[in-house]
Amino acid sequence: MSEHEQQPLIGRESTVVPGRFGEPLTVTDVVWSRGGGNAAPRRPMFLCLHGWGSNEEDLADLMRHIAPYNDFASLRAPLQVPGFGPGAYSWFHDGVPSGEDLDYDAYAAATAIDAWVAVNVADDRDVVPLGFSQGGALAIHLLRVHPERYRAAISLSGFLAPGVVAGTAPADDRLPERETPMFYGYGDRDGVIPRSELHATEAWLEEHTWLTSERYRGLDHAVNLEELADIRQWLVMHDIASGMM
Repeated sequence: MSEHEQQPLIGRESTVVPGRFGEPLTVTDVVWSRGGGNAAPRRPMFLCLHGWGSNEEDLADLMRHIAPYNDFASLRAPLQVPGFGPGAYSWFHDGVPSGEDLDYDAYAAATAIDAWVAVNVADDRDVVPLGFSQGGALAIHLLRVHPERYRAAISLSGFLAPGVVAGTAPADDRLPERETPMFYGYGDRDGVIPRSELHATEAWLEEHTWLTSERYRGLDHAVNLEELADIRQWLVMHDIASGMM
C-alpha cells in the first residue's frame, strides 16, 4: 500500500428485492457511453455506481480520465434523498448505515443492480463495477452476491457490510478462490467513513480478492487525479483498459 498527496478532483458526496423497510428496489435510470454501451463490445464494460446525494451523471464524467475507450453504464440509485431536491439519490436509506441495516440495504441494492445487469448486458460481456462511497460499498457487495458475473471491481472510499444477517452476502465462501482483481483507494483524511472501517474493509478484501490498495495522504472523502492515474495503471496491468488517453 502506498501513500500520495494531491488536491481532490471530485469531493464529498454532496429483479425486485425488498429493501430495509420492505419496499422494492429497482434500477431504472442509466447514462450510457457512446453507442449505447456497444461502441467497444470486445472490451469490458464499466458499471458506474455513484455515492449518496449524487446521480448517474457523476462517475460518467470520470470515465474519460481512466478508460475513455471502454463502454460504460452509469446507474442512478433508486432512492431520492429527502430535502435535497432533484438530482440527489441514494442506494441506502442512510448516508452510511451500519450493522444489520447496512446488510439489508447492501443486499437489496446489489441484487437490484445485478438484476439490471442480467437484463441489459450480454451474458458473455465482462463487467467491472466502479463505485464511490455507497457505490464503492456496492462494487464490493456485487462480488459477495454474484462473483462469477464480474471480471474485477473498483471501490473508491467504499466500505463493507458486516455480513451479520444470514443470506445477505451469500457468495462470501466462494469468493476467495476466484482471486477477483480489486482496486481499493481511500484518503487518510476521510471525514465520512471512520478509519477503523476503512482498515477493516481493506483487511477483508485482502483475504477475499486479489487486492491492490492505495491510501492517499491529505485526501478527504473524495477522489483525486493521482488516484485516477493509479487506476489507469491497474486497468492496464489486468488487461481491462488500454491506458491510452
